[in-house]
Amino acid sequence: MQNHSVKVIQPSGSLDASKSQEFRQKITEIIESGAKTVLVDFQDVTFMDSSGLGAVVLAFKVLRAADKKLVLCSINEQVRLLFELTGMDKVFEIFPNQDEFNKLTN
Repeated sequence: MQNHSVKVIQPSGSLDASKSQEFRQKITEIIESGAKTVLVDFQDVTFMDSSGLGAVVLAFKVLRAADKKLVLCSINEQVRLLFELTGMDKVFEIFPNQDEFNKLTN
């Protein structure tokens, strides 16, 4: 059963400067849609750089200001390393995959 207060975003390929604007746009649309939680599923993301990370951090702040949550799942080694190096692994709630997220939230 899909939880209506949860919106899932599934970026793919590289989450870098060229994609970060599009990512931010999606976040804005989600805030307007009334979802309470945004789950970003990184399953299809092969690479993320600092501007991609910046977009995710900005999304986190914007959502928190709107009293909403941003959670992540299915991050690969490269993304995990980037998060650990920047200390962002302590900031974000990161699930192994969507199934684990759904188990804990339903």
